Amino acid sequence: MRVTVSMITMNEEGSVAAIIKDIQRIIPGAEILIVDSSKDATPIIAQELGAKVIRQFPPRGYGPAMERALREGTREVVVTLDCDDTYPVDKIPELAALILDQRYDLVDASRLKSKPQAMPWLNYFANVFFAGIASVLFFRKLTDLHSGMRAYRKSMIDALSFQANGAALPVELLLKPIILGYKVHSVFIDYHERIGASKMQPLSSAWWTLKRIIKVRFSINRA
Repeated sequence: MRVTVSMITMNEEGSVAAIIKDIQRIIPGAEILIVDSSKDATPIIAQELGAKVIRQFPPRGYGPAMERALREGTREVVVTLDCDDTYPVDKIPELAALILDQRYDLVDASRLKSKPQAMPWLNYFANVFFAGIASVLFFRKLTDLHSGMRAYRKSMIDALSFQANGAALPVELLLKPIILGYKVHSVFIDYHERIGASKMQPLSSAWWTLKRIIKVRFSINRA
């Protein structure tokens, strides 16, 4: 199987087993890679179910964890998703096929065809606002800069440099390939209620979202 499914986890023992089993059922043979910063039994459960677990403890934050989750995959396609049951695992084969068969370099799974019932209104308005800014600056329709579910061609990730430290890394991971000329595609997905509490920090995320949009669009050195 030519696909790595990568997740970052922090105290996800209530959901990690179900997510891993769903992945194994829907895409047998996929490499399952978890970068874990938990204090609970999450890494033990994941390893017992056959996932490759990379411990990042003490935690260094979302960005450094996601960078490892992307760069340490060994397969041709790396699909990311959150380990809280918010994203539809059954869409992984479709995303991977768009990379492998249609030759896209990145496929973004957008949550925002309309407002998801599981997304608070404040989060929804913020996502729409920043997607609108990016759409104007990057001259293409963008709907979801923060999706945690995407498929990346591994060779593109290997060639890409990005600032892992700081919030809102998914923004840069979407916009930088666009401005560098990679083939980027988007599909809409359903978004579900999460298992467990959100770890997002809204004010920090909003500031870093704007910062990353401006940085990618106007930076002289985009490599």
